[in-house]
Amino acid sequence: MVKNRPAPPRAHGATALLPALRERIARHKLPPGSKLLENELSREFGVSRAKVRDAFGALAQRGLIQRIPNRGAVVARLDLSQVFEIYDVREMLEGLCVRLAVQRSRPSSWQDLVRLFGKPMEAIVRRGEFEEYIANLGQLRSRTIEAAGNAVLADMLDSINDKTREIQRRIIILPGRAAEGLTQHRAVLAAMRKGNALEAERLRRANIHSSREYLERFQSFVL
Repeated sequence: MVKNRPAPPRAHGATALLPALRERIARHKLPPGSKLLENELSREFGVSRAKVRDAFGALAQRGLIQRIPNRGAVVARLDLSQVFEIYDVREMLEGLCVRLAVQRSRPSSWQDLVRLFGKPMEAIVRRGEFEEYIANLGQLRSRTIEAAGNAVLADMLDSINDKTREIQRRIIILPGRAAEGLTQHRAVLAAMRKGNALEAERLRRANIHSSREYLERFQSFVL
């Protein structure tokens, strides 16, 4: 006789709804212009339509969706000028984040990332393993935000990341960008390891500015 096995836990519910929608929008699984349907999401996540509307409100506040009369919730589109404006702001905020992170942490706390961005990342770039490259950049980003210890700044950077993550991915795979970016990230980490907050900030801003220049050069391939 086969015993009834407990059903596996569902990765659904109110707590999963908003992060899942943010991820789908950021990765363009819900591309710009897509319509979000309350009934479908309510069934998928096993939540009330009121919970879905709450999630829509949070997404709209982040600028990820628009709530249009007679159309409902639609994933927002960014035009070229908006993207460049976001990168201008991102440059300032990422630099600030690095400076605060260095000021509020021990220089030795960055040593493991210095090692990771050495030979291991060289090999990743050489093999063209962009998903692993992006994952390691994400680790550096999350560690820096955590060390900066500023909740307002963290929220602003998360909002920018949601809007531009897919663009960032497309820039990374452009010819030569991963190798150039790695060199820049190593320089930032070297300054962080030395405890030089102002130099780390300058280098991080230069890194973001360089990414913006790639976007300008290859915008027809990226956007």
